[in-house]
Parts: sequence; structure tokens; C-alpha cells
Amino acid sequence: MSRNAAPLIVVMGVSGSGKTTIGQKIAQRLALPYAEADDFHPSQNVAKMRAGIPLDDEDRRPWLEMIATWLAEHAGRGGVVTCSALKRRYRDRLAAAAPDVFFLHLDGSAELITSRLAARQGHFMPPHLLQSQIDALEPLAADESGAVVPIEGTPEQTTTLALTAAKKR
Repeated sequence: MSRNAAPLIVVMGVSGSGKTTIGQKIAQRLALPYAEADDFHPSQNVAKMRAGIPLDDEDRRPWLEMIATWLAEHAGRGGVVTCSALKRRYRDRLAAAAPDVFFLHLDGSAELITSRLAARQGHFMPPHLLQSQIDALEPLAADESGAVVPIEGTPEQTTTLALTAAKKR
């Protein structure tokens, strides 16, 4: 990324890791546009998750394409978008659309994330699907542009850690 370009960030992780909260805080602190990955899901994906059925790669394809389009449209101008980005090939697709993208992987214990999901109200992703996401998660590889950010602290602490990681890139 050019030092003069605004950052383009994907806040990633499993459901309940805090993507929305941290993504909004990062966007606010950096005065960048924000997009919520859940808003890109086709209605059939939402219905499937509400029914407790994990999404497969074919379900995720149009969703990832829409997020990739958003990233491409914000390249050079900057922006923050949430996306679970569980698999390397998903992140590769997003990076192909916006080569300067930086992935911030929000990471915490299954116990912590389970407790967060249990307390969450009104979300279409049922807590029992968490294990399917944990099983699908492929951690960031050394050759990917990104950083792992622990989520054990407050949202403000996690946001500060995330911004520090993004600045070190």
C-alpha cells in the first residue's frame, strides 16, 4: 500500500468475534467508509443460516463477489468491510479485487466467542453454527497481508491493537 493511500481493511473472523463492533470503530477512527458483510448476503443465504444450515462454498460465492466489488470500488480511497474470510481462497479472491487489502483477523477462544454469541440478540446466525466456522477457518498465512488481533480486551483495546497492527504493515 502506498503511504499516501487510505487503508483498505477487511475485519475477519468467525461469527461472534466482534467484526461489526471493531470494524465500525476502526472506520470511525480512520474516517473511512464502512460496510457490513451481513448486508451482502443474498436472502437465500440468510434463510439457510436461520434454519441452522451452514453455508457451503457455492453459497458464499455471490456474497464474496459482492464484497470483492465493494473493495475494488474503494481501492485507493480506503474503507473497512467485515467478512468472515474463513478460507485462504476467499481471502485470495478479495485480494485479487483489491491488492492493497489488509486482513485483521479477530481471534479468541471458542469459549469466549460462544459466550458472546449466547448474549447476542436478533442475529440470523445461530450459535450452534460456530463450530462449523471454527472448523472451516484457515489462519492467515505468512505471505498474506494481515495480522491476528486478540479479542480478550474491551472493544476499545481490541480496536487499538487492530489499528496498531494495520499501521505496521
